[in-house]
Order: sequence, then C-alpha cells, then structure tokens
Amino acid sequence: MTSTAAPPAEATAPAQESPQAPRQGDRHARRFGLPVAVCLVMGNVIGGGIFLLPASVAPFGTISLLAFAVLTLGAIALALVFGRLAQRHPQTGGPYVYVRAAFGDFAGFLAAYSYWMTAWVSNAALAVASVGYLAVLFPAVGEHRWSMCLAALAVQWLPALSNMAGTRYVGAVQVVATVLKLVPLLLVAVGGLFFFDPANLGPFQANDQSPVGAVSASAAILLFSYIGVESAAVSAGEVRDPARNVGRATVLGTIGAATVYLLGTLSVFGLVAHDKLVSSQAPFTDAVNVMFGGGWGGTLVACAAVVSMLGALNGWTLLSAQTPYAAAKDGLFPKAFEKKQRGVPVVGVVVTVVLASALTVYNYTAGSAAVFESLVLITTFTATVPYLLSTAAQLYFLASGQGERVRRGQLVRDAVLAGAAFAFSMWLVAGSGYAAVYQGVLFLFAGVLVYALMAARKRRAAGTAAE
Repeated sequence: MTSTAAPPAEATAPAQESPQAPRQGDRHARRFGLPVAVCLVMGNVIGGGIFLLPASVAPFGTISLLAFAVLTLGAIALALVFGRLAQRHPQTGGPYVYVRAAFGDFAGFLAAYSYWMTAWVSNAALAVASVGYLAVLFPAVGEHRWSMCLAALAVQWLPALSNMAGTRYVGAVQVVATVLKLVPLLLVAVGGLFFFDPANLGPFQANDQSPVGAVSASAAILLFSYIGVESAAVSAGEVRDPARNVGRATVLGTIGAATVYLLGTLSVFGLVAHDKLVSSQAPFTDAVNVMFGGGWGGTLVACAAVVSMLGALNGWTLLSAQTPYAAAKDGLFPKAFEKKQRGVPVVGVVVTVVLASALTVYNYTAGSAAVFESLVLITTFTATVPYLLSTAAQLYFLASGQGERVRRGQLVRDAVLAGAAFAFSMWLVAGSGYAAVYQGVLFLFAGVLVYALMAARKRRAAGTAAE
C-alpha cells in the first residue's frame, strides 16, 4: 500500500507524554520497569473471581477447559494488538489514545468514558465482594451491614491512599500483592497436580447441550476473566521505554494469568469430586483441604482472596484515573483530571474512589442488591467497548496504509491478529447478554451530553486563542 489516509478532521495528535523520567527531586514518582508492568497486568486480570471459577464452570463438565483455551487464545491476540498500538502511541490513556487517533474526538471520548465508568463501578463491586472473605478472617465484620459497609469502604480507600502516595508506592504494592496472591494459587495450580485423581474429573460434558452450546455457555461465564489485559497500555506514560515494554508486559502478564487460570481450574477439577465441586462455595478451600487435610484451607484462601482484591483495586484505581487524565489533556474531560502529583492523577483517583464509595454506601443502605448487580452487569458490557474500538482502530491503521504506523513486512500478521482480537471483542459484547447491552448503551449515550459540553468548551477556548 502506498497511499496514506489523513486522520479525521476533528482529531488532533494525541497529547504526548514527556519521554523523560519524573522530576529528579520527586522521590515519590517513579516509572515502572518491565517486572512491575507485568505485575500490573497480572494483578488486574486476576482479581477475586478465580477463587470461584472452577465451581462456576463445573456444571458443564471438563469441556469448559476447552472454552478456557479458546478464550486464552483470544486474550493473547488482544494483548498482542495492544502491544502493537502501544508501540505507535506510547502515551498514557491506552484505548482512548488509539481510538481518538483513528476516529476522532467523539469515538475517543466514548472509549474514555466507558472505561472510566467501568473502573469505578467495578471497584465498588470488588470491594463489596471482598467483605465476604474478610468476614472469614474477622467474623465481626459480617455481623452487621454497617460493619460490612465500613469494611468495604476501607478496602477501597487503602489502595486509593497508596496511589496518592505516588507511582513509586503503587508499583511496590502491586509487586507485593501479586507475589502474595500467586503463592497460594500456584500451590493449588502446580502442587495440586501431584494429588490429581482423574476419577474426580467427572464427565466431559455434564449436560444435555451440544458441544458447541456447552462451550459457548461456559465461555459466557469465563469471558470476563481476562478484562485488564490493557492495563500496561493505559499506564504507558508511567512505563519506562513504553514502545518496547508495554507490549512485552501485556503479553507476559496475559500469559501468566492464563497459566494460573488453566492450571488452577484443572487442578481443582482433579482434586475435588465433581458432584461436590458443582455445589462448592469455596473450591480452592476444598482443594487445599484435600491436599493437606485439616480445616486451615479456608483461612489460607480467604487471605489470598483479600490480598488478590486489594492488589486488583490498587491497579484499577490507577487505571481509573489514567484514562480521564489523557482525555483531560485533550480537552475532552474536565481540566481538573489533568492535575498530577507524584506521578499520579490525584483528582481522578479521588473522584473515582468517592463515586465508588457512594455506590457502596447506597448498596448497603438501600438494600438494593438487584440494582447493584445490574450496574455491575452493565459494566461487563462497557468494559468491552474500548476493546472493540481499539481493535477497529488497528484495522483502520492497517487498511488505510498509514506508513508511519504500519511495518509493511508485518502487515499480514498484524491484520490476522487484529481480526482475531476484533472477533474476540465481539464475543465479549455478545456474552454480556441482551439486558446488559441494552442498558449499557443507554449509559454510554448518557455520556454524549458530557461530550457536548466539553466539545463546546474546547471550541470556545480555541476561538478565544485564535483571536
């Protein structure tokens, strides 16, 4: 291809991050190296859901492992596409930056808005989910709804305070949390293979569905296990040598998380009898008890789950502030979100944790579990919107023959990867369900009013500057 398509007229070049390290005098700000970036991806992908996944897919039989394998390939394709996009646009913001460069301000805003909304609602959900595990360790937490509410708020604000202390501490917390939660998971995932009993696996297909139907049904449960693969791309501005390290961290982190998922699920299948696993409320606890006997498995898994969720909240709190920060630099989010201290967009962190806290309090005071669950379900759709738009942006860059963005010798490979990642993203959207897609679209379109106001302010500012 020889022609070069011009970018949409309404889009200007994405705001550039300074390639230099943080100010020498700012000892609280530090760019992430490759190991920390990998931990950021793994920590955000592996939240608390892994501790229930084996029991969730057990009713379908071991055919669910096939669905896991297919999803893993799709997630790796998506990770590779994000790596390619980060090489071309190594700035903070991830999907927002790529989508805006390809399709203009409006599409970029939708990517940023949907990602931001997903982050703070999901943070509230993760904090509420962690209360059940905290109650295992501290029974008093679960005795009253207000004690549960305060525990959920504490779980949100501790990672927020870690973020506001600076990127240096965010990285340290992420590494420690990832290591601590991987120890018990790997204990089951790897150690469990030595206690593996094929008789526990149960049937390959445990229901009357067709093989394709069983794979699709189990995939619908597993689909969102890989949300977070974009974590390094979103924080590219805080990663050293992002053109090189973001892609590596994204792929390595995704493969690491996939390995833990697959081995962990397989080991639990072989440790816990199928008829017991189907009704298990704590499959990893049951697996540890089979391996070593005794009743200490519950405490171990509860500790691992709390650490896992705190680590995920630490990473997601940073990501929830990075995308609005990038959009604010381009005039598409309020300017306050552009403010950084110690390498962290502090206003974005504070606004995110306040909104998540408000939703948490509402959940406990109004007794609105159904409303809260509906909001969480909607975010499973909104989380996929930036994926779909990002893969479409990569296809646009490839198809338009933009020489500065496409390495000609890798054109075919990149096109195949982008096509596979686009199909994976569409599968994620379909797996959200009709209700989530319908309500999620309404949530997205509510953001159009915000875009209208910000775009008008941006145009007025440009007109004033021209005068």
